[in-house]
Amino acid sequence: MAEISIKQAQEMVDHWIRTYGVRYFNELTNMAILTEEVGEVARIIARTYGEQSFKESDKRKDLADEMADVLWVLLCLANQTGIDLTEAFEKNLRKKTERDKERHIQNEKLNH
Repeated sequence: MAEISIKQAQEMVDHWIRTYGVRYFNELTNMAILTEEVGEVARIIARTYGEQSFKESDKRKDLADEMADVLWVLLCLANQTGIDLTEAFEKNLRKKTERDKERHIQNEKLNH
């Protein structure tokens, strides 16, 4: 599969929802689902890179798939609320660059 832009991903999710999903879940439901999916990512990270051990049921979890679930629901919420994530991301990157262009470089904690 060719690389997908954020805009294309938003369009693909919208097409899938309208074709197979009947309709979007409401925004509050999707927010709860997003929180659940982020929790699943956190669970894998805590067990893979942290001190927690895996339960038998955790061993079948796939970090990439869970991250894709987070992205899916985020794209749904963007579509539902009329947000162009490409535009939002570009604006956010400019904000971070202006605000933090020297902050991290000057952070002694990061430079050792």
